[in-house]
Amino acid sequence: MFRFSSTRIWRLLDKSRLQSSVLGRVCGSTSPGAGPGPDGGPDGGDGGDGAMCDAETVFALSSGHGRCGVAVVRVSGPASSAALRTMAGLTRGPPPPRRALLRTITDPRSGEVLDRGLVLWFPGPHSFTGEDSAEFHIHGGPAVTAAVLHALGSLAGVRPAEAGEFTRRAFHAGKLDLTEVEGLGDLIHAETEAQRRQALRQMSGELGRLYQDWSHRLKRCLAHVEAFIDFSEDELIEDGVMSQVDGWVCALQGEVEGHLKDERRGERLRSGVQVVIAGATNAGKSSLLNALCQRPAAIVSPVAGTTRDVVETALDIGGFPVLLSDTAGLRDGADPVEREGVRRARERVQQADLTLVVMDSTQLPPDLQQAPALLQDYISSVLPPQDQDPHIGTVTAVTRAWVSSASAESPSERCVLVLNKRDLIPERRRVELERALAAAADPSLPPWCLLSCHTSAGLQELLALLQGSLKALCGDPLSAGPPSLTQARHRAHLQQCVAALVQYQRFRDRDLALAAEGVRLALCSLGRITGRVGAEEILDIIFKDFCIGK
Repeated sequence: MFRFSSTRIWRLLDKSRLQSSVLGRVCGSTSPGAGPGPDGGPDGGDGGDGAMCDAETVFALSSGHGRCGVAVVRVSGPASSAALRTMAGLTRGPPPPRRALLRTITDPRSGEVLDRGLVLWFPGPHSFTGEDSAEFHIHGGPAVTAAVLHALGSLAGVRPAEAGEFTRRAFHAGKLDLTEVEGLGDLIHAETEAQRRQALRQMSGELGRLYQDWSHRLKRCLAHVEAFIDFSEDELIEDGVMSQVDGWVCALQGEVEGHLKDERRGERLRSGVQVVIAGATNAGKSSLLNALCQRPAAIVSPVAGTTRDVVETALDIGGFPVLLSDTAGLRDGADPVEREGVRRARERVQQADLTLVVMDSTQLPPDLQQAPALLQDYISSVLPPQDQDPHIGTVTAVTRAWVSSASAESPSERCVLVLNKRDLIPERRRVELERALAAAADPSLPPWCLLSCHTSAGLQELLALLQGSLKALCGDPLSAGPPSLTQARHRAHLQQCVAALVQYQRFRDRDLALAAEGVRLALCSLGRITGRVGAEEILDIIFKDFCIGK
């Protein structure tokens, strides 16, 4: 009996049998936007399920509400051309594609002039949505935009768009996968430079391409396993095929696990780093909050225990988003309200990504050689025990191991020590304190700085320390490495992918059909990230966060 290579066998085996045994089990089912073809739609077609959107033409203000110099009204759907011709007085058809034309815009019912502005025509599939689209660039006054929107709504077959509907149509047409859709949403909501860079990188498709590469490799693995199951008895499969698949699966599992061990950098950057100010009473925590946000956000008084609740403010520090929280002073108080404040403070510290441990530098011992040991005890009284990891919840043992390995640093590596009230200690003692801390060279002592919230001395040094810590926590969005995970749902599906690959290895020598099912489940988990498989159940969750007109 002849033995064929794994590449030639696909040409020789019966196609119908192969498709029913392999392709029918690759992903179970396909989804909208199964892959962009040469014309922008899946497989070069019209968008597959995107046809569900073709029956209606929608419009919305895409440039945001409020007074502005120019407002952009977008129209998408089969009636876009008619709407453009009617309102812009174009009797000979739409203008040349993607070329701005200055026209008088009129009400189609009364003929009243509404405005004079630019109109653009984007024939499908070469448009954002993949459909015929038009844009009206008009003056941004509320009365003008309201009149144009009202006029569009009076046209037959044209209705206002729902939130995120334009982007949803682009997804159905295969113009964007779900990772690119989420990147676009993050770009719209980006408030800092680092968030913008990360969102732009994801919107460009880099993260989606990584997952698609993994999906293609899994499809190859699954095809070989299914072929081995169906045709190995006919001796048409070459020796060593399954050993080759084993190597591919092992390598891919290692790559996905490495991708998961990112210490939540991308998620932190997307949602903001939780920075908590904590310490004893009267250490100057509220003064530090006010100094960092440059406004009186918290009440400051010489009375110990003034702050009872958590005070939050959002900041941009070096391009990184920060949610800064001031907390109650940590002490054993008899007052029930203060005890509740202390409980909330410790809860916030346990949940923090970074803790600013504030201490009154005038409380250090006369012998500064004892300062490092005293500071270690003080930090230990503020930070939670090392075995308490706030990021580990009710997850599987495998997931717990991943998170633990990704969070293996000591608590001191997630904090910055702030020695406040430097203006109240003599200059000579300050110099001696800096020398003592530098000479201690204790690796367990976190980064520290001497600060005066009253005079702002040392504030720039603290900001530099903060920026370095934030960069370590969030990573560099422009780094040459693979893109970071940015969504909790990505992490959940990747964990499911790894668990499915573990299933393959567990059943590899016991039941090859169950092993193949593990590969199929891993492939489907990856497909749910990009929207290539089983996307409908998560579409509403993603698109509801988009504004009307996007």
